[in-house]
Amino acid sequence: MADTDTVNMLKIRNLKKKFGNYRVLEDMNMEIKAGALYGFVGPNGAGKTTTIRIMSGLLLPGAGEVEIDGVDTIREPERVKEKFGYVPDHFGVYDNLKVSEYMEFFASCYGMEGLKARKRAEILLEQVGLGDKRDFFVDSLSRGMKQRLCLARALIHDPQFLIMDEPTAGLDPRTRLEFRDTVQELHEQGKTILISSHLLSDLSELCTDIGIIDSGKLVLSGTMDQIMNQIHTSRPLIITVQENLPTAMQLLKEEVLVRTISVRDQEIVAGFDGDAEAECELLRRLVEAGVKIRGFVREAGSLEALFMQITNHQKERVVLSYEDESGL
Repeated sequence: MADTDTVNMLKIRNLKKKFGNYRVLEDMNMEIKAGALYGFVGPNGAGKTTTIRIMSGLLLPGAGEVEIDGVDTIREPERVKEKFGYVPDHFGVYDNLKVSEYMEFFASCYGMEGLKARKRAEILLEQVGLGDKRDFFVDSLSRGMKQRLCLARALIHDPQFLIMDEPTAGLDPRTRLEFRDTVQELHEQGKTILISSHLLSDLSELCTDIGIIDSGKLVLSGTMDQIMNQIHTSRPLIITVQENLPTAMQLLKEEVLVRTISVRDQEIVAGFDGDAEAECELLRRLVEAGVKIRGFVREAGSLEALFMQITNHQKERVVLSYEDESGL
């Protein structure tokens, strides 16, 4: 894959959106580097789907700017459609359309007709594992097959940016894994991908970058390495002492990277802001001070735990009738 680290595929600046008196987005800012596989997560009502619908041109913002590959989505809506493919969180109804007809119809929307459209459709159906379903009626497909067909449709014009809104919702575990493998293959082919999901374990294994939205703002964004390092350093150190507990306590009290200390039996729980290298240095100092240690480990952390920590607030949310329809 080409080195595209310095190029932004998506830029969102000061995005605002209200429904009635309810502010869904408030000065939302977000960037996605070209070549990233970006996981976009947030609690219900945080503004995730609204953001995706605005960047996809399905909803106008109250204020702010959105650019995809340098094209303003609001000022140049027709031009920007060539830049991205969109996989929505629901499929729609296509009575009496066969899979091949469905694909050729969407190819015609991008100016492809006849043999060119049929060849492009065949290639994509094979890529998503539906090559043997081209003569099936769309409405006869399983949910998982419909999601794969929706992905093939989004790729019909070979966009460099894919936007996927909860693409694995409602899929069984096997189908979800197969869909995830297809997304990984597309990323390896050079596609930039934004994928929203409430399945944080999937995102932590799949994505290169993560963004968390809450109350209409992006509250955390970074590479997966940066996020996982934050998870690691946010978890306390568990130090199990065999002998010389008082010496260990005194040394930890003098350590500038230690925020909090508590003791349960021979186990010290220390809030420690250091990285892995600082942990090694702290362990060395404890041993040299004559402390016998049986255990020295960070408490287990996860993306789910960080998500709950960041979004754990008691603010009462206003539930709108619109929210049931839009999936805000």
